[in-house]
Amino acid sequence: MAESAEAWERRPGESAAAWEAFACYRDLGLSRSISKVTDSLRKARTLVERWSVTHQWVIRAEAWDREQDRLWRAERQQAAREVARRHARLASAAQAKIVAQLQQLDPSRLSPSDVIRWLEATVRIERQAYGIDLVEAAATSGTPGIPDVSELTDEERRARMEQLRRELESRIGAVDGDQP
Repeated sequence: MAESAEAWERRPGESAAAWEAFACYRDLGLSRSISKVTDSLRKARTLVERWSVTHQWVIRAEAWDREQDRLWRAERQQAAREVARRHARLASAAQAKIVAQLQQLDPSRLSPSDVIRWLEATVRIERQAYGIDLVEAAATSGTPGIPDVSELTDEERRARMEQLRRELESRIGAVDGDQP
């Protein structure tokens, strides 16, 4: 029989009793067997075996299993898309609240460790958005996206912090609508 989307449906010439037996067989799933059908429907084994051969139960049940698997995969893909959309909406709403908070932030009140944490977080998010491998970046600099400053002098670190403070202020001003 050529497989069609309806391979598991009742066939022309298939009696109601034979169809009922096939539906029972089909719905048993991966544990299906002729014995389970004969026990469930209280039919003679030879009769059920004849129906199985005549109406190609194994092929039809395999088609049914493939269709159920296809439907399950489609359902999972749709659910994954809905989850992604929901997460994107939540992230967008959260980002709007964070931007509002950032606009209220006085950069001069940030400690050097605050600046570093903010910088690390924003660099990590930016790298993720562009698909830059953070593991590779961590291997080369010690911290994802942040250059190693352990070799800098105290004066060089202060200069770097001042540079970062100015950059942060300009970014906050740009978000606020001001030009640096």
